[in-house]
Amino acid sequence: LGKLEETLYFSTQTFSTVGYGRVNPVGTGANILASLETMVGWLFFALVTGLFYGRATRPKAYIDFSHNALIAPYRDGWALMFRTVPYKANHLLTNANAVVSLSLLNTEKQQYDFYTLSLERSHVDSFSMNWTIVHPIDADSPLLNLTAIDMEQADIELIIQITGFDQVFSNTVMARTSYTFHEIVHQARFTPMYHTTEDGTTTILELDKLNSYIKL
Repeated sequence: LGKLEETLYFSTQTFSTVGYGRVNPVGTGANILASLETMVGWLFFALVTGLFYGRATRPKAYIDFSHNALIAPYRDGWALMFRTVPYKANHLLTNANAVVSLSLLNTEKQQYDFYTLSLERSHVDSFSMNWTIVHPIDADSPLLNLTAIDMEQADIELIIQITGFDQVFSNTVMARTSYTFHEIVHQARFTPMYHTTEDGTTTILELDKLNSYIKL
C-alpha cells in the first residue's frame, strides 16, 4: 500500500506540474492536503477562465440609436420616428426585426397602459446602413393629437428592441433602448446620413450624422 500511495501522489504532483523541488509533502496527511489543494486550484482557474471567456465572447449587437425620437412630417400627416445604424462593418445583421412599445399613464385609472406600436416597416432582410423606424400617427395610433405637454403629463416612454442574426457570432443578437417624453422632439426631421460619390458608384454612410435633425 505504501508504494501505491507513493505512486499516486507522485502522479498527482506530475499531472499538476507542482514539480519535485526541495520542499515537498511528506507523509499521508501532507500528501492528501497537497492533492486537495491541487484539485481546488484546477477548479478555481477553470471557473475564472470560463467566466472571463464567457464574458468576452458574449454575442453583442453593434447597433447605435439616435439620441432623440422625432415627431416628423410623414406623407399627409405626422409620424414618430427614430434612427438606428450598425457601427461595425463586419457585424452587419440579417433578418433584423424591430419592436416598439409605448407606456402611457392613464390619469383616470392612475396606471400605465402599454401598446405595441404599428410600424411602417418592422423587418429588413439586411441591416447594413441606417434604418429610420417609423410609426405613422394615424387614427389607430395612441399618440394621435397628443402635444408635447400631453406627452409629459402622460409620462410617455418608448421601449425599443431590435433583434437580428449576426454572422460573425453565428447567433441572434439584440439591442435595446428607450426614449422618454423629454427625448421626443416635435416638428423636426432627420437630415440625410449618406451621400453618393460624384460618379454615382459609391454610397458613403456618415455615422456622425446619426443624431442630426432640423426643426421645422
